[in-house]
Amino acid sequence: MTPEEFYQALEAFNISLSEQQKEQFETYFRLLVEWNEKINLTAITDKKEVYLKHFYDSVAPVLQGHITNEPIRLLDIGAGAGFPSLPMKIICPEIDVIIIDSLNKRINFLKLLADELGLTGVHFYHGRAEDFGQDKAFRGQFDIVTARAVARMQVLSELTIPFLKVGGRLIALKAAAADQEIADASNALRLLFSQVSLNENYNLPNGDGRNITIVDKKKETPNKYPRKAGTPNKKPL
Repeated sequence: MTPEEFYQALEAFNISLSEQQKEQFETYFRLLVEWNEKINLTAITDKKEVYLKHFYDSVAPVLQGHITNEPIRLLDIGAGAGFPSLPMKIICPEIDVIIIDSLNKRINFLKLLADELGLTGVHFYHGRAEDFGQDKAFRGQFDIVTARAVARMQVLSELTIPFLKVGGRLIALKAAAADQEIADASNALRLLFSQVSLNENYNLPNGDGRNITIVDKKKETPNKYPRKAGTPNKKPL
């Protein structure tokens, strides 16, 4: 997918990028490739592949109408090189984006990236989701939590649901169908008072399959969740 094909694909969803937004995506690509030589950010560095498998893939929740350009608080867990939240932020600048990542080198890249792109309303924190999930400044504070290829739903739910307000939504993006994952996570979702409201497969323009799962938070999360760092992965609910 060339940049021009990316713009045209967005226009099919009535999203027309300004010259500034196009430049932001171009700068994003350039810095991603530059920094990838210093720290491991992505295995994908070909320009057409980045525009398709990182940029277009990341904005799927916007294209599908799950996220709009409103002043909501969005938390991205394990964003790595900023996916999916920062491409969505470029298209929807009203969103307030918070990123938590466990590797400080990636946080340093994201801070520089945000400065270079001229993004405001973006905040970066280094640490484990389990620790921040027990912090009152973060717990129960977000309208949406996004996670792209972070963990299986059985684990991911415990890492993300505690951050949501009651009525908030987890939007999980994955490369494969998630039916079995959701079935395996039924106990975790029950304990966390959450419920799957959407589980949908779709295709990228090149035909590659993708999945989006949305989980709604119904009640306050019990205080004991999330458990200590590392525990959700070792002993899933």
